Amino acid sequence: MVEREIRIQGMSCEHCVMAVRRELSRLEGVTVKEVRIGSAVVSYDERTVTPTRLNSAVEEAGYTVLR
Repeated sequence: MVEREIRIQGMSCEHCVMAVRRELSRLEGVTVKEVRIGSAVVSYDERTVTPTRLNSAVEEAGYTVLR
């Protein structure tokens, strides 16, 4: 398992936090450790999910990943 912090732009409230948590939690092989306004910390299995897929999940929730 690899741990990664994802910096996120556009989050402003608890609804945003829940939306990001929901999308990341849907991914197989991902454990969401923490989501707060502006970032998320996840651990994931590199054999199951890629960093690009993590970023896509955040974008599907309606937010921008800061690179």
